[in-house]
Amino acid sequence: MLLDDKRIRIIVGHYGSGKTEFSVNYAVKLRQLKNKVALVDLDVVNLYFRSREKAEELEKLGIRVIASSLRGSGVDIPAVSAEVYAPIQDESYDAVLDVGGDPAGARTLGMYSQYFTEGDYDMFFVLNANRPETQTVEKAIEYLKRIEDTARVKVTGIVNNTHMLKSTTCEDVLKGQVLAEKLSEKLSIPIKYVVALENVAKDLPPNLNGEVFPIKLFMREEWMV
Repeated sequence: MLLDDKRIRIIVGHYGSGKTEFSVNYAVKLRQLKNKVALVDLDVVNLYFRSREKAEELEKLGIRVIASSLRGSGVDIPAVSAEVYAPIQDESYDAVLDVGGDPAGARTLGMYSQYFTEGDYDMFFVLNANRPETQTVEKAIEYLKRIEDTARVKVTGIVNNTHMLKSTTCEDVLKGQVLAEKLSEKLSIPIKYVVALENVAKDLPPNLNGEVFPIKLFMREEWMV
C-alpha cells in the first residue's frame, strides 16, 4: 500500500523503463490519500517524457511539481531548483522523486544523499524486462548496483513495469514478473508493485508477489502508439 511506503519515495530505472509514467501515477494516487504531495523531477538527462511536462495538469490535482530552476518553454538547460530541498526537509510533505534514467541520471540524486537516512526513505527500481539492458537477472543486478553506487542510496523495492505501451498484455506483465522475482530473490529486495494499464491490471492473477498497480498513460498523448 502507498501509505506503507516511506515519506520520501525515490523512483529510479533504466531509460525507457516507464519510471516517469509510474512516478506520475504514483503521485496522483498518493494525492488522493495525502494533503501535501510534491513530485520532484530530477531528470536532467532525458529531453522527452519528463514529469515536469505535466506540471499544469498535476498542479490542478493539488500536486506540487518541482523541476528545472530555469523556467520557460524555450529553455532546457540541465539545472535543478533549490526548491527540491523543501519537500525533502519538510516532513509535512509526501515526496516522489523522479530521477533521471540510467546511472548517469542518478548522479543528481547523489547531491541529496545526505538527507536520505536508511529506514527513512524508499527507493524503487522500475524494471522493464523488454529493455535489452535489463532483460536478464545478471544485467538487471549490474544496472541496479550501478545506480546505487552513483546515487549513494540503496534500492528498497522492485517495481515490475514490463510493458509494450498501449499494446501491453497480461502475458507481457507476467513475463516481467518472472524476472522481477528472480531479481528479488537474488538481492533480497521485495517486489513492491506490479504495474499495468487499467484494462490489463483487472485480468492479472490475484496472487502475484507485489501489489497490482493500475495506471493511466499520462505521459503519452492520445495519438501516440
